[in-house]
Amino acid sequence: MNALFSVIFVVDFLYRIFTAPSAGAYFFRHFGWADLLASVPLAQFKVLRVFRLIRVYRLLRDVGIRTVGRALIKDRAGSSLYTLLLMGIFVLEFGSLTILGVEQGARGANITTAGDALWWGYVTATTVGYGDQYPVTRGGRLTGLVMLTVGVALFATFSGFLASTFLSPERKKPAETPPDLAELQALLAQQEETTAQIRAKLEQLEIAR
Repeated sequence: MNALFSVIFVVDFLYRIFTAPSAGAYFFRHFGWADLLASVPLAQFKVLRVFRLIRVYRLLRDVGIRTVGRALIKDRAGSSLYTLLLMGIFVLEFGSLTILGVEQGARGANITTAGDALWWGYVTATTVGYGDQYPVTRGGRLTGLVMLTVGVALFATFSGFLASTFLSPERKKPAETPPDLAELQALLAQQEETTAQIRAKLEQLEIAR
């Protein structure tokens, strides 16, 4: 998992430095060097990933949580996809850690290494279940039950998202108003407002008489 996250961080660093208005400013002023070192899969550099949390905190503070919430609600499809990907990573990582901790010291256990736990977690979450790795304790079976349930929900939601994306008809963009017509509409609105003001003044004069 650490190697997987390191690859994700490297891709994110390359994207940021190539799309930043100033690569030097991003690297030196905005902790780009910390992003690069945090991508190295070594325990000594893991602490530098705190700078990413600081950046997220500053972003939420500047933009506002309500603004972020409205953006997520507006783009529900994209938000759901990101949530599914994040939930999939969490289920795979914590499910594998749990099954390894429960099964590693049990008698007759066949899930005794991190590789076995990750393999079992993946095939269980995807509801494939090859059967070469399986839990032998009650705690392991309970963990498998939870992972199966969550895996079915995740992949069912993901399948629905893909079906909705590829099968739903494309929405036609509204035709843009020509510039001349837009100017005429603005002038007409101003004229109506001026006429209303003149009528109000005439009514006031009649009342005064």
